[in-house]
Amino acid sequence: MGKIDDIENHTKGSPTATLDRGDSHDGKASLKGSEPHVGRSELSDVIPPDDGYEGKHRWDPLATWTPEEEKAVVRKTDIWLLSWLCVMFFGLQLDRGNLANALADKFLDDLNLSRDDLNNGNTIQLVAFLSAEFPVQFLTKRYGFRYVLPAMMFAWGTVSWGQAWIHDRASFYVTRALIGACEGGFIPGAILYATYFYTSSELSTRLAVFWSTLNVARVISALLAAGILKMRGIGGHPGWFWLFLLEGLLTVLLAFISFIYLPAAPTKTTGVLFRKPWYTEHQEVIMVNRILRDDPAKGLTLLNEPATWQDVKATWTDKSLWGLFFIGLIAYIPATPVQGYLTLTLRDLGFTDSFEINMLTIPSAVLQIITMLILARSSKYFNERTFHCFVGEFWVMPLLIALITLPDGGREWGRYSLITLISGYPYFHPIVTSWISENTFDVKKRAIAAATYNVIVQVGSLIGSQIYRDYQKPYYKIGNTTLVSISALALITFVVQRFVLVGLNKKKEKEWEKMSREEQLAYQNDVTARELDGNKRLDFRFVY
Repeated sequence: MGKIDDIENHTKGSPTATLDRGDSHDGKASLKGSEPHVGRSELSDVIPPDDGYEGKHRWDPLATWTPEEEKAVVRKTDIWLLSWLCVMFFGLQLDRGNLANALADKFLDDLNLSRDDLNNGNTIQLVAFLSAEFPVQFLTKRYGFRYVLPAMMFAWGTVSWGQAWIHDRASFYVTRALIGACEGGFIPGAILYATYFYTSSELSTRLAVFWSTLNVARVISALLAAGILKMRGIGGHPGWFWLFLLEGLLTVLLAFISFIYLPAAPTKTTGVLFRKPWYTEHQEVIMVNRILRDDPAKGLTLLNEPATWQDVKATWTDKSLWGLFFIGLIAYIPATPVQGYLTLTLRDLGFTDSFEINMLTIPSAVLQIITMLILARSSKYFNERTFHCFVGEFWVMPLLIALITLPDGGREWGRYSLITLISGYPYFHPIVTSWISENTFDVKKRAIAAATYNVIVQVGSLIGSQIYRDYQKPYYKIGNTTLVSISALALITFVVQRFVLVGLNKKKEKEWEKMSREEQLAYQNDVTARELDGNKRLDFRFVY
């Protein structure tokens, strides 16, 4: 029996069946199979979910609900799922970023390390991080998110508290490598996990909240560090010893809770902590059908269905993604060294007290939370991506130029203001991540694309971490000149990517219009070919 027959049989004898096209986001039942439409969210009625799909028993193409009921479901998902994913991401950033706080406590002097040693350590961490990205994606698709993500958290938390006993350059490099290897793949895995609970229009805003946790962690870790670093001398240990130990143990505790907290799927939310499901039966119907009406591809791949190397090849040869991958490589570099060297730059500018230095890092973190959420909300409201990312990138350029042209000597507070504004730029990473997700159809390809993009972003971070060198301090004008050039290249790339996607859509539209109505319907009902072709199908449209 064909896939379209599943729908026809489902509606036979149903007095509520309708052939009127409705808006799936308002919970109106619709059967669009009789008229060909284009765009991912227009294809749900010709692509029913796979028989093994976790929510198949709640799938109902005729299900209806009110906007208020859907808002209640989304709100419940935000409270139970998004909030805990943010807690887990907080643990990630806490252990990934506590090195920056340790620098305020003479960490380099205690271990007899230079700033170039610090750069090398960061490079080693990133290389290890990158090496783990793809293996982790295969593991999450094979064994499930609810087990792999907490296991990773436990691993990096253990390494983090173990850092308290590092004593030389070699042990510093080893722990950097282990931290990177244990953390690699967590972010794209958590993002893919979230896509099974949210629609594409909801995702960018939720990812902005997700990445806001990074800055919340920066604020909280700065406050924690300001107090913990005062413990220098207790037990004969430096303050950074206690910082690594206490924050690492906190992460391990969060990992244990995550093992018994995370649900397997929207329709499988019971466990040790939750004896009753998160959602009522009607709410599960809403969850499943609103997700599949927005993106029917999510019903074609099981949560624990493993990806293959063929999926990797299909992702890497997709020309529509190349521009976004290149954006991931260069777009975030201009702010990377400014943010990474914030505490050291403050020390170079004459701020010596570790408490004062950590307090001065907080305004940039708060600013980025505000600017990132505003940008993401605006992107969702206008259903636009390119211009919003362009604004976020352009924010940094004049500020870097101001740092270059500011005369040497004095003006510490002026430099601090510019550095704070650069570090607090509107982080558009959530928009680009969601953009990639929307422009891939197959879920396994989406997982590989997310991992590829994150690997490339980390390569960009590696490049960015090497731009500021010891001989350039304290003003790093050579490095900042390089950053301005990279920012200009990123701005050009955003414009080019938009033109490429517009051109691909026009080419598809031209071929689509050549087909008769009957040919279009037959084309859309060829589900086997659709699963193979994905976003190359003529009725799929790229967003920009």
